[in-house]
Amino acid sequence: MAEAATGPVQAIQAAERGWLQGLPTWVSRGLADLFPAGTLTDPDQHLAARLADAAARDRPLRIKLGIDPTGSEIHLGHSILFRKLRAFQDAGHTAVLIIGDFTARIGDPTGKSATRVQLSAEAVEANAATYLQQLGQGQDPARALLDFSTPGRLEVRRNSEWLAGLDLPQVIELLGISTVGQMLAKEDFANRYGTGTPISLHEFLYPLLQGYDSVAVQADLELGGTDQKFNVAMGRDLQRHFQQRPQFGMLLPILPGLDGVQKMSKSLGNTVGLSEDPLSMYSKLEKVPDRVVDDYLTLLTDLDLATLPENPRQRQKAMALEVTRQRHGEVAAAQAQADAATLVAGAGGSGAAEAEVPEVSLAAVTFPAKAFYLLSAVGLCASSSEARRQIQGGGVRLDGEKLGDPNQEFAAAEALVGKVLQLGKKTFRRLVNG
Repeated sequence: MAEAATGPVQAIQAAERGWLQGLPTWVSRGLADLFPAGTLTDPDQHLAARLADAAARDRPLRIKLGIDPTGSEIHLGHSILFRKLRAFQDAGHTAVLIIGDFTARIGDPTGKSATRVQLSAEAVEANAATYLQQLGQGQDPARALLDFSTPGRLEVRRNSEWLAGLDLPQVIELLGISTVGQMLAKEDFANRYGTGTPISLHEFLYPLLQGYDSVAVQADLELGGTDQKFNVAMGRDLQRHFQQRPQFGMLLPILPGLDGVQKMSKSLGNTVGLSEDPLSMYSKLEKVPDRVVDDYLTLLTDLDLATLPENPRQRQKAMALEVTRQRHGEVAAAQAQADAATLVAGAGGSGAAEAEVPEVSLAAVTFPAKAFYLLSAVGLCASSSEARRQIQGGGVRLDGEKLGDPNQEFAAAEALVGKVLQLGKKTFRRLVNG
């Protein structure tokens, strides 16, 4: 079963237990967990004291975030951690972004019910390149998720730098720091062991190697999702073993997907990708269920929730507009909002003609073409059978007019060029030649 999402309500509980005491809002916003959280004046026990100590010494903290490039697309669920990393950058600290080119070939067992298929080095590197581009490499820092431009604000490291060179005695030393009991206490391993699902021995290495990353870069703090607590805590253990000052662990919630129930995940089809066009992004976000709109506002924006409209629909729109603005700028976001209103209202041909809609080519379509084939050929549906279901369910429109027959036939491209094909209330594509 897919993992249910958690919301930033945990941050309220954290505040009640003193985890956030003394921290600025840019740190505390949206947190689910922060450890340790001991004596407020001890820089090894409370992050507020570590921040104050860093300021007094004029030494920026080293904030670690590791990513395993096992896919090619970053979605808004991933962006929560990068937004917090950027907040530390903007406050003058050093973000240490670790590309897990070595650990990605092992696969993090977190959340997995079976051993992950190992990727080739070439596949990992190709994915890493697309990740960095989506994060803002070579782009204007004002719109990028991370600041790649300001000197001293970002280190991009690949953990093959230190992990590929470990010899057998060093690996044995790492293995000696933890126990089988500790590993089996990890929820994912415990569940698999209890059901008799195989656990490969190399998977036990993953938390140790992620922890060793913290040693290699001398991290002061590691960011992770709530599913990463075991691995982040392992980093503290290894830093102690190697006589380093242990890092703090900062965990953020898992963002609910567009369904408002399960975590945002490409496999569940409930994501918004960072690279999506403004109209698609806005159209998806303004349909997010009311119960998770405040989660999105807290985790994906810096807006003050107390100043936003109480009306749920207006609150949805404010969230969708702000998230789209962050990625595409004010003009594009405002245009996307206006176009979405025009298209969803079913304004027909004239409204569709005026809207700025992402284009899709008819070049791959063989005419004459039936409606179900058209949807799959231009990439709006993954298969012809899915396209049939969408049409029969009333979810497909052409220039605002509902397509009711999957076998409706279009004789030539000329009959479709310039028209807007709509799938549900979130996906719009203008059909073009070439």
